[in-house]
Amino acid sequence: MIDLSGKVAAVTGAAGGIGAEIARTLARSGAKVLLGDVQVDRGEQTAREIREAGGQARFVPHDTSSEPQWIGFLEAAINEFGGLDVLVNNAGIEQTCFLENITVADIQALLSINVAGVLIGHKHAVRAMKPGGSAGKGGSIINLSSVAGLIGTPGLGVYSASKGAVRLLTKAAAVEFGRLGYGIRVNSIHPGLVETEMGEKLLNDFVSLGMFKDREDAYVQMKAAHPLGITGMPSDIANVALFLASDLSRWMSGAEVVVDGAMTVS
Repeated sequence: MIDLSGKVAAVTGAAGGIGAEIARTLARSGAKVLLGDVQVDRGEQTAREIREAGGQARFVPHDTSSEPQWIGFLEAAINEFGGLDVLVNNAGIEQTCFLENITVADIQALLSINVAGVLIGHKHAVRAMKPGGSAGKGGSIINLSSVAGLIGTPGLGVYSASKGAVRLLTKAAAVEFGRLGYGIRVNSIHPGLVETEMGEKLLNDFVSLGMFKDREDAYVQMKAAHPLGITGMPSDIANVALFLASDLSRWMSGAEVVVDGAMTVS
């Protein structure tokens, strides 16, 4: 068991799917966890379930595209739990569209969350975590990218651009924070197809684009693209986040951890 007792973690996009599972996993390991999401009812429910299971958790409504809400979100972690040791930038949206049909509004909506939201999170997390900050003990920032940030896929041009940006932001931040002596590690996780609502939406969107004949065909072919022969579960990603949040990964920074059943190496 990895022990996160004494650590405070903030997780964005934590109402459901991968984010909720990361929050549960960190809490089970002893961390105090602040959950953020725009889905208020589901977020409150997830936090309540964590508390009922014996963990320490609180939910705060949080739109990651808003800088004032980022400030309030991280202040809530510090005020409620006394610090900030881990930030998981999980919040993100997915958009499936052939490039010839994209609109400026669609681009701006996706990038405001998937890229700008992550950048703003880094800005305010480092101000809190660095020596002399309101938390001041350094820490770990974990960014959820995707295999779509590593390889090209039809219909995911804008999404891939956003996740590629997160990948390189992770590396830039890792070098910057390391050179400045902040004691803040930054790593990215790159999941393949994970069985979540977003994963299900992706399959159906591919069908709508005519890439597969139906949802079952999409699932079978996408599953086959992972040489291990299985798709991922939220716990597969949450366990990697747990390791990156812990001191066991103390010498890891700037790494891209691919969790995809060998999809990107086949």
